[in-house]
Amino acid sequence: MIKDFLKKSTNPKADSSLPTMSLKTGMKWWLEIALILFFYLIYSFARNQFGSASVSPSKALENAEMIIDLEKSIGTFKELQIQNFFIEWTWFIQFWNVFYGTFHFGVTIFALVWLYIKFPSKYSRQRFFLLSSTGTALIGFSLFPLMPPRLLSNCGEFGACLTGAYPFVDTLSEVGGLWSFDSGTMQKVSNQFAAMPSLHFAWSLWCAIALYPILKSRRLKLLICLYPAATTFSVIVTANHYWVDVLGGVVSLGLGFYITEILMSSKIRLMPSSFRRNT
Repeated sequence: MIKDFLKKSTNPKADSSLPTMSLKTGMKWWLEIALILFFYLIYSFARNQFGSASVSPSKALENAEMIIDLEKSIGTFKELQIQNFFIEWTWFIQFWNVFYGTFHFGVTIFALVWLYIKFPSKYSRQRFFLLSSTGTALIGFSLFPLMPPRLLSNCGEFGACLTGAYPFVDTLSEVGGLWSFDSGTMQKVSNQFAAMPSLHFAWSLWCAIALYPILKSRRLKLLICLYPAATTFSVIVTANHYWVDVLGGVVSLGLGFYITEILMSSKIRLMPSSFRRNT
């Protein structure tokens, strides 16, 4: 899947069958911002509709125990061991808390802006790839509400209070970062059980797919290849996801890829020419 998309991203002939609408050049910048913000608002609203307020913690815990049993059966339930190994290194955990809370948006926004400005012929395809992948994640959030590791030992409203069996530490809350899911505001506006799939990983892998073909420096290529691995480590060590959630992120990206291919290969003109970005 990734190999096919990289070929299409770097091959100018791949867009030859597309309508002359700027699936090559994108829309004007203010419409791009409006489109992405509108999509994210709709996505956030839908994501939270299926979350903490509408799902019982017992159901989210049931799904979590199912994931844990699956991981134990294949020998990959190592999340607690990994966190325990690093948890005493306060500065190290704080770094990954900040990484978790900022890179997810920062790197993704940078990638979109960089593509829009420097590589307009690739921008629209990659933007739609990202948006469609994000949209498919709602399927997982709605059908499979999942209690993340950090809530297994939490005795609050959304936690399971299983401190003996699963003594995970909510590092964003206990160790400190830029923000925490445990704050009153975040509890109200976020879906505490939106763990499957991991969009942190899905977005990081999208960044690697989108940026690798256009980066010229070998060091930058290496860094962007390491970014999904670093993101995986961050979601595990902060106890925000299980390994299986990362695989769920890959599935969301795969679904987004096929949706993008179907719609981008159509002959439908998606917007009037007056909205197109001038090149």
